[in-house]
Amino acid sequence: MNELNIEEIKWNNDNLLPVIVQDYLTGKVLMLAYMNKESLTKTIQTKETWFFSRSRQSLWHKGETSGNIQKVVSWGLDCDRDTLLLQVKPTGPSCHLGRESCFEEGSETLIEELSKVIRKRAEERPAGSYTTYLFTEGLDKILKKVGEEAAEVIIAAKNKNPEEIASEMADLIYHLLVLLTEREMHLRQVLQVLVKRRS
Repeated sequence: MNELNIEEIKWNNDNLLPVIVQDYLTGKVLMLAYMNKESLTKTIQTKETWFFSRSRQSLWHKGETSGNIQKVVSWGLDCDRDTLLLQVKPTGPSCHLGRESCFEEGSETLIEELSKVIRKRAEERPAGSYTTYLFTEGLDKILKKVGEEAAEVIIAAKNKNPEEIASEMADLIYHLLVLLTEREMHLRQVLQVLVKRRS
């Protein structure tokens, strides 16, 4: 983990620092909170998030009562040194309302959103949906489509046509997400493998 120099920080007029908390795997923004020097020091020491409550005027350890702690993976200041970005490994929902993120809309990546739509199609099976058709046909049909789309990516790459490559790769990614859902797996499991390989 990179070093964080507290002396570089430009605290606001209340001696607080806005902190954006982000899921280290997906990049989803989980919450916005504030730290003072004491809570930041505790966060650095424990590698778990501590914040300063402006309403209670006291420190709070995220997950102290709920058990939904956030383990810090990395941190960094913005270019003006007045905002902190924390990438964390959450052990449960980050929002006090029990949601994954305090931001209901706009916090998901495109691929997460697509994955969620596919899971919903698998559960609800709406008529006329191609995704419903794939789940109804079952694993063999899905595997066949993954194979076909992989072959089409290869052909597109040989043709050296960027638009065709992008289109075929989009088809392949979609069918891989369908396969993950059919196998009752989550995209997060794949991302965890990639993170392990990177490190």
